[in-house]
Amino acid sequence: MSRTRVTSFVAGMLLANSLPHLASAITGRRHMTPLAGRRSDGPVNGVWAAINIAAGLALLLPSRAKGGQQWDRDLSAFELGSVTFATWMAGSELVSAMNSSETGRDD
Repeated sequence: MSRTRVTSFVAGMLLANSLPHLASAITGRRHMTPLAGRRSDGPVNGVWAAINIAAGLALLLPSRAKGGQQWDRDLSAFELGSVTFATWMAGSELVSAMNSSETGRDD
């Protein structure tokens, strides 16, 4: 597997991870992060989403800057990373309900 495919896969995972945290930041709901655990409120989720977005884009940009090549198999790797992360999170939430118990807003 080529290096660009590996970085595309990891970028897909990071950018997929940013979405629930970004939504939690916008809606002001709690969602667990490594930064503050279960106490992660909207602003903490915003920071964690930004870190994931920045890291995901940082992995993608160098390979795209080298001649503007098309996605080809890198797109499949990116999508597989996104689907892998989504599947892992759905499964872990079913098993351990890490985020289900905190449904209230931070008012």
